[in-house]
Amino acid sequence: MISVAMCTYNGATYLPEQLESIASQTLPVDELVVCDDGSSDDTLAILQAFAQKVSFPVQVVRNETNLGSTKNFEKCMLLCRGDILVLCDQDDIWRKDRVEKQVGYLQQHPDKDAVFSDGLMIDDNSQPIGTTLWKEIEFFEEPQQRWQQGLGYEILFNGYVVTGATVALRRSCLPHLLPFPTHIPLLIHDGWIALVLCLQDKIGFINECLISYRMHSSQQVGLGGKLEPVSLRDRLTRDREIKLTPLREKAQELEMIYLHLHNYPNIPAEKLNKLYLRQQHFQRRSSLPPNRLRRIRPVLRDAASGHYRFSSKDWWLPALGDLLE
Repeated sequence: MISVAMCTYNGATYLPEQLESIASQTLPVDELVVCDDGSSDDTLAILQAFAQKVSFPVQVVRNETNLGSTKNFEKCMLLCRGDILVLCDQDDIWRKDRVEKQVGYLQQHPDKDAVFSDGLMIDDNSQPIGTTLWKEIEFFEEPQQRWQQGLGYEILFNGYVVTGATVALRRSCLPHLLPFPTHIPLLIHDGWIALVLCLQDKIGFINECLISYRMHSSQQVGLGGKLEPVSLRDRLTRDREIKLTPLREKAQELEMIYLHLHNYPNIPAEKLNKLYLRQQHFQRRSSLPPNRLRRIRPVLRDAASGHYRFSSKDWWLPALGDLLE
């Protein structure tokens, strides 16, 4: 049985296109479960009209209070009855064979609990903007190979790769994922699902754009913008706190993730240790003394140990920055 888990919040503008793409799948779904987080537009009316014309049941639950995307998806997934749950945003468009492709993958890979894909990025008018999700996050051949080698968790320690709107997963893995944490700001539901399953080597990918992912100003959760590179002049003249603040934030974030994962069963200790080493690296970087001469020994020590690769594949750049800035 295949369930679609959709969360909505004031999604009337783009919701009809998404719903039609679900109804048009080459492999039909068995139910659509929607958790609405307090919409004040025509979202509920659109869902009710859609439920009247499709052959599969549509369950719409309106939250009494706004839960936010992470807890709303948790609630929605628990209400699904299917063996396979296909996650769904309110404003995208699915390729006609999305469900068929992802269900087929899970059938062919019984060792995997989830699968994700790339997505074609579109604008408000449903037109391609010339890029994809994976191009934006640079999930190219080399990181894809690392993922297939079971090292994807190292990539996820640095940031997002898996977009929740492209994920399908087995309902049987939910007990290992719930409850979704809410105290780690940058680790929302899809980031948490991906990280836990990746640490267990239980999530694979399909190198195709199985959805069109919409970018618009009113979306609740998105990719965010790329950081602009810092010029050499800025590095040498900016206030030192501007450099240290993001390093402290990264160290704190990794510490929260480490402490939370430490309580979960079936997480290999050696992988957790890599997370701990990464956290300690950023902690050291954020605590380097103002005096440049006193930074030389700790920076060279971290460089010799290879820990600067936690910061960048071009490890010498952050190392040189730590010495000079």
